[in-house]
Amino acid sequence: MVLTKTHSISRSSSCLRKYRILFVFGITVLCVQIYLAHTFFGLEIRNRKSSRLSSGDELSQPEEDEGLSKGQLKLPPDKTSNSKISQTNRNRTTRLKLDHKLLNFTPPCEFTGRDAVSAVTRAQSQVCKQYIVNVTCLNQQGLLYPERIQSLCPHSPGFIDKPVSLGCFKDDKTLRILSGYYHVFKGNNSPERCAFLCMQSGYLYAGTEYSVECFCGMEKPSQLKRLPDSSCNMKCSGNPKYSCGGYLTINVFWTGIQKFKAQEARNASTDGENVKPVQIAYLLTVNGRASRQVKRLINILYHPSHFFYIHVDARQDYLYREMLEVEKSCKTSNIKVARGENLRHASIWGGASLLTTFLRSAQQMIAHSHHWDFLVNLSESDYPIKSNAQLTQFLSLNRGMNFVKSHGREVQRFITKQGLDKTFVECETRMWRTGDRKLPDGIQVDGGSDWVALSREFVEYVANSQPDALVTNLLKVFKYTLLPAESFFHTVLRNSRFCNTYIDNNLHVTNWKRKLGCKCQYKAVVDWCGCSPNDFKLEDFSRIRNTVDRNLFFARKFEPIIDQRIIDRVEEWLYPEKLNKTVIAAGYDAYWQSLYHNADLSPLTDDAQLTVSNSIARSTFRKLNMDFKRVHLLETTAYFRQNQFVGILILAEAVTGEETVGYTERVESLVYLKHNFSTSREWLGKIQSLSVSTDYDQKEKTFRNLMGSIGPYSSPVLSYEFDTGITTPQNLSVLWVDPYDRLVDVNYILLEEMALAGYVRPQFNEHLVVGSWHVFLFADTLLVAKMNFLVTPLGYWRNKKIDVEKAKEVNNAASDYHVNEETNKKWSHLLSSMNFYGRRTYSTDTEININSNLNEWIDKLVSEHYEIDKICDANESKLKLQKCINTFWSSLSPDSKADINNLC
Repeated sequence: MVLTKTHSISRSSSCLRKYRILFVFGITVLCVQIYLAHTFFGLEIRNRKSSRLSSGDELSQPEEDEGLSKGQLKLPPDKTSNSKISQTNRNRTTRLKLDHKLLNFTPPCEFTGRDAVSAVTRAQSQVCKQYIVNVTCLNQQGLLYPERIQSLCPHSPGFIDKPVSLGCFKDDKTLRILSGYYHVFKGNNSPERCAFLCMQSGYLYAGTEYSVECFCGMEKPSQLKRLPDSSCNMKCSGNPKYSCGGYLTINVFWTGIQKFKAQEARNASTDGENVKPVQIAYLLTVNGRASRQVKRLINILYHPSHFFYIHVDARQDYLYREMLEVEKSCKTSNIKVARGENLRHASIWGGASLLTTFLRSAQQMIAHSHHWDFLVNLSESDYPIKSNAQLTQFLSLNRGMNFVKSHGREVQRFITKQGLDKTFVECETRMWRTGDRKLPDGIQVDGGSDWVALSREFVEYVANSQPDALVTNLLKVFKYTLLPAESFFHTVLRNSRFCNTYIDNNLHVTNWKRKLGCKCQYKAVVDWCGCSPNDFKLEDFSRIRNTVDRNLFFARKFEPIIDQRIIDRVEEWLYPEKLNKTVIAAGYDAYWQSLYHNADLSPLTDDAQLTVSNSIARSTFRKLNMDFKRVHLLETTAYFRQNQFVGILILAEAVTGEETVGYTERVESLVYLKHNFSTSREWLGKIQSLSVSTDYDQKEKTFRNLMGSIGPYSSPVLSYEFDTGITTPQNLSVLWVDPYDRLVDVNYILLEEMALAGYVRPQFNEHLVVGSWHVFLFADTLLVAKMNFLVTPLGYWRNKKIDVEKAKEVNNAASDYHVNEETNKKWSHLLSSMNFYGRRTYSTDTEININSNLNEWIDKLVSEHYEIDKICDANESKLKLQKCINTFWSSLSPDSKADINNLC
């Protein structure tokens, strides 16, 4: 046995020696192959990336001094490339070259930033292009913004020269000495830079570690972890004269500020304290055409001791005229409308001019003889949820305080989300993003909501025509900032002598539904994806009622065209003593909103709406069998009753009778959009709504085009809502067929239990064929529903009567559509079997109609889709019609909610 075992071991050793060389050779070959593969694929990836960058397909590249790229910077052993460092990967843009052929001027500098080049290329006017170029050049040269701003808050001035060193400390990779925020400065870390970053975010302490790392925190490090200064022996990446910690050793500094704590609002007076009631100044910045809702808001807020200053968007002629009438009706002179040069601005969403509007309006309010103690800014979408007396009492207890709402996030995350690290330029009523920027050092940055309640003292400070250095420098920063009013007042408060008057409450409750409200709905006016709140509806009333014990006095947003019941319910809740009078008041359950007025110069009305309105005006007088000569459209109004859209009101006048002895008749008609859809027997009752229109609001799930008018250049959308009893999941096909029976597009709808309502947006050519279009819904091959809608020929172009040549260009189109051949064949065969498809072909009748019978052609088509239901007499005439003022539906009938005649 022993001999056998020894012999076996000897043989095994011989085999190992025999194959050792082969084994080592195999391992060597495998390693070489792995190395070559890594090198090859790495090179290929870099080449692809380089190719994408050169073609402009990739939007980001690392900055020179921010963030990390693996392989370019040595990290401490406890860090990996997927740590918090990703938070610093901001503002990355490719470099493009500006085409100077687009300019009629010579740029003062050469710039290649993608954002700036894109903005200049897209801007329409040379004036705007030059403004963007000039701002970009100043930013590149470091001349646009101050590098540093000194805080004037008495207890948190920050450091003057260098942050105060607290020494070197032992750090722990699990329990960090400073655990608030972490950042990496690749090539420019220093005690000053790290301390400025931490101060900007409101942190008391900053720490530099491992040469490139910066930590921020609120708690002073324990002396038990103090180390000799020599333990922090790695030089700073930005200034080798200083040490920036080491591996798990950290140099800690005090940033020169104290921990910020917002003040608590007072809710009761001390014993025996006699509190003098404050007087409130309301700054109403209003937009749109909801004049009756603005009047209702003023009605419920009005008190003789208060002051109202109304700023109307510079583009809104109708609302401006309406507000001037409000001012005129008030004999006590405590309602004023902004007028005059540089006092009205175009209040676009997110615009830098919103801050200018606020400050210029505030200057006018300060100069007015009516005294006030607080300034509260509101829009037409706000409404009070506490009584006037409650608001006055609360503000009286908090005289001299300032109410603003902070973001509640980590500051650096807020800066990135808010776009505060970008430069924006406002021109052509649009905000153009032009590139990155560095915010000034030395101040704490704050922000949140742009709805505020500010003390008179603070308003006088920020609106001073000769502001101090702090406000002057911050105005330079916020002149080129998106949503400036959401950060300016907060930042001034945190860094000025008013830092102890900050109360973290803007007195508002807001209906945020971010999944619906963050749909990038403002891309037409701003290079940013912002969010806005939803409208309150009756089902949200419990949220408002639950604020009864909280210091909340206003809510937003409210829109009567979305839900007037919630506004009625809030008013009844606040003033129950008015309930009996309100219910029987004229127009209590109705709402009227203007769509067009003949005196409007701005903004231009949609030409399709104007065409349809004029057509209905002609048809109204035709229906009265009147011998009219000239019909003049005066107003178009949307009419709602019991919270439901009823129809359109057309107010028009015409000269009747003989040319020499004619007289003017004025009438108003109530018009319905015909119910032009039907369902199959199997689907009866399963479809709650089906409609085609334009201006679909994804946030509120409704059409903003109340007229329902669609023109050749419109973008139609189909909205749908199915009954909850329908079988799900289920697939539907949507077929779009033009007036010449051509299949134009096919969309698909997936109905699920939680997705029974929605919309589909077809992909059409820019130019639609005019006439009656058809939409078919199929479940497999079963016809579910069909409907038609009108693409009206245009009788107006840019709000002027269209000339013959333009009419031919706009209305005489037979566009080609590109539907997948297989799809087209499948559905065309099915439509043909229904005796529908291919019945009509393009005819020269269209051109004949354009040349000589355009109005008649339009009227015929419009009458197929709109129905005149009622007509009333709008003036004292011989017509045997009911007087409009005596109806319940006319825009001329009484509306007690918006009656301000006896207000003052």
